[in-house]
Amino acid sequence: MSVGVQDFGGWGELVGAAVVGGGRRGVDEGALLDAAAAATVRRRAGVVPGPARRLPEPAAHDPRPRLPGAARRRLAALLADRSGTGGGSRRGPTPDLAELIPEWLRHAVECGYQAPPELLPALLDAARARIDLRPHALALAGPRGLWLAERAPQWAPLLRDGAAGPALPDPRDARAVRALWEEGPRTGGPGTSQVRGALFAEVRRADPAGAVALLTTTWSAEKAEDRLAFVELLRTGLSLADEPFLEDALADRSRGVRAAAAELLAGLAGSALAGRMAARVRSLVMLDRSEEPPVVAVEAPYECDAAMQRDGIVATPPAGMGERSWWFGQLVAAAPLAVWTEVFDDRTPEEVIALPVADGWRPDLLAAWSRAAARQHDAAWARALLGTAPTSPPNEPPPFTAGPPSPARIPAPGSTTGGGEHVPGRDPARLLTALPEAERAAWVAEFISAHGLSEAFRLLGACAVPWPEELGRAVVDALEIARDGGSYPWSFSGVMGLAERCLDPSYAVRLEPLAAMHEEAEESSPGAAGYWSEAFQRLVATLRIRAAMRDELTTPAALRP
Repeated sequence: MSVGVQDFGGWGELVGAAVVGGGRRGVDEGALLDAAAAATVRRRAGVVPGPARRLPEPAAHDPRPRLPGAARRRLAALLADRSGTGGGSRRGPTPDLAELIPEWLRHAVECGYQAPPELLPALLDAARARIDLRPHALALAGPRGLWLAERAPQWAPLLRDGAAGPALPDPRDARAVRALWEEGPRTGGPGTSQVRGALFAEVRRADPAGAVALLTTTWSAEKAEDRLAFVELLRTGLSLADEPFLEDALADRSRGVRAAAAELLAGLAGSALAGRMAARVRSLVMLDRSEEPPVVAVEAPYECDAAMQRDGIVATPPAGMGERSWWFGQLVAAAPLAVWTEVFDDRTPEEVIALPVADGWRPDLLAAWSRAAARQHDAAWARALLGTAPTSPPNEPPPFTAGPPSPARIPAPGSTTGGGEHVPGRDPARLLTALPEAERAAWVAEFISAHGLSEAFRLLGACAVPWPEELGRAVVDALEIARDGGSYPWSFSGVMGLAERCLDPSYAVRLEPLAAMHEEAEESSPGAAGYWSEAFQRLVATLRIRAAMRDELTTPAALRP
C-alpha cells in the first residue's frame, strides 16, 4: 500500500508514527521514510527567509609591526605543544615548551609586536586554558583578538579579566569615563564588570581620589563580588584620603568586602583602625620590668566583641585552635608595627624578638609579627624575623620549613643566626617579599648554600626573575651536589622546573657537562645517574631555546623575513 504525507494528519502525526514504529501503525517503514522525506522538502520550501543580519564592523586597525618569521614559527610551535606533550611529565630530555609561553609572550609584548592573524584562535585557546597567560596573550592579540573573543562563546571568559575589552577612554576625560562607568549598571551585559574594573584601575592610577568619587556614585547598586574587586583595586595609590570610604565599607553587608577593607586600613599607617588596633594590643602585651632581663607578658582577650568584629577580627577560630589565641594573633597581626617601639622602650625589632615571653605566648607573638611585617611590607621587621640565612650542623634539617605550612623555627633569644623553637604560622617566603629584590635573592642563595634545595622551593618562588648571578650559582651548585649524592632527581623536579624558567640562559654552557652521563657511585639509587643526565639535558635544552626566543624577537628590522 502506498502511503503519502497526505495520509497523516500533519507533521506531528508523522513524527509520532516514527517514534512508536511504523509496524504498530500498520505502515511500511520504507513508506514512512518516503513520507518524511517529502514532508521535509515541503517544510523547507515553505520557509520564509528572515531579514539579513547586518555584518559586524571590522576589527580596529592594529598598527603594530608583524612578528619576524622565526618568532612567528616559534609561537606556532609553542602553541602547538601547549597540551604538554613535550616535557610535561618531567621525565626525559625534551623541554616542556608550554612552560615557555609566558616568557615568550612577555618579550613579544615588550617588543611591541602584534600576533599573526592565523595564530589568533590558538592564542585565544591558550589564554582561555591558562589564566596566567591572559594579560600578555590578549595584549599581543590586540583589537583582532578582542573582535574574535566578543563573537565566539568559547572565548567569552577572556572578557572577564579586564585584560580584554573595548578601548578605554582617557582617565582624565570625566564625561567619557562616567558614561562607560554607568553603562554597567544599566546593561549588565557579559564582560561589563570586567570592563568597568579595567576602567576603575586606569582612573585609580591617574587620579586616586577621583576613582573613589566615581565608585561612590554606584556603590549601593554594585554586586558583592564587584564591590570586593573594587576595594582590592584601592591598593594602588592607597592613602589616608581613602580612609572615610574604607571605614564605611567596614559596615558592608558582604563579609568579604568588610575583611578587605579592614586589611587595607590595618596596613595604612595613621588610620583610625590602625590606632584602634594599637590601643588594643597595648592593653594585651606589656613589658614586665621587674624581671631581669625584662619579660614580655601577654593577656589575650577573653571575648571578641562587636567592635573587634567590625574591625575585621574573625570570631570563630579554625579547628584545633583556641579562641583566645586566635583573637590575639589577629589583633597583633593587624596592629601597626611602630606600636612596639613604644611598648618595648624604643628597642629595635631585633631586640624585641630576643626578649623572653612568659606563659608560652612567644610562638603566637612571632607568628603574628611575621604576618604584620609581610602585610605592612616592613623590611626592618622582616630582616629581624628572618635573621641571617639560618645554618645547621651537617645532616640536620634546616631550622625552618619553607614549603607548605608546618612547624617553623625562628631565631632564638639573643640570636639572629637561626635555631630555636618551632613556630607554626611563620612563613619565610612571605617575609622575603618585604625585602628589596637583591637582598631577597642573597638571603635565599645563602640558605640554599647551607641546606640545599629540599626546603627552598617556595623561597625561590619569592625571588624576582631572572635570578641574579649569586642565586643562580647557588641553585646550580646545589643541583650538582644533589646529583653527586646519588639521589633521584624527582625530589627536585619543582626546583628544576623553576630553574628552566628563571636561570639566565647563559648558564647552559656551565650546565652542559652535567648533562653527560657520569659513573654511578655504589651508594647511589639504581639508575639515578641516567635520570639526572636526562634532567640536565632538558634544563640545557630549555635554556638554549629561551636564548633563541629572545634573539628571534630582537632581530633587527632590516634582517626580518
